[in-house]
Amino acid sequence: MMKHRTRRHLLLVGISVLGLSACGFELRKAPEFAFSSLFTRFPEGSPLGAEFARAMAAAGTVELITDPKQLGRAQAILDVLADQREKSVVGQSAAGQVREFQLRLRLRFRLRSGAGGELLGETEIVQQREISFNETVALAKDAEEGLLYRDMQSEVVLQLMRRLAAVKSF
Repeated sequence: MMKHRTRRHLLLVGISVLGLSACGFELRKAPEFAFSSLFTRFPEGSPLGAEFARAMAAAGTVELITDPKQLGRAQAILDVLADQREKSVVGQSAAGQVREFQLRLRLRFRLRSGAGGELLGETEIVQQREISFNETVALAKDAEEGLLYRDMQSEVVLQLMRRLAAVKSF
């Protein structure tokens, strides 16, 4: 009886695997880019720029150039038009005390070929999160805010990488 149950279990697992492969399911792979070198300059000390550089290094297929003297070597140029963090009040108590903030991370960019042709027009990626606030745990809320910004930053970098990978030709 136990042997029969094990066979049935294996058969169900096998059918599930076949079903997933038949539907086109595939684990996400590293992005493939149409260019082998990319010039970009994020604002000095930008955490978003540092994470983007790490992500491009991890992809391993594109040389990231940040020195303006080496601009001529780049097949593509990523112009960072805006890299900003915003924080606005969205909720207050009856006494006027802040109870909720909205955090926003905004990246505006465009992509050009080394010859100057436009590959991606001006594009904006925005991530936002809400965070409650209580002045009695202000220090913990600062730490939570930092974590939320890092989460948004990772999502923005992933979206940027996907959009750059979507460019298929010059």
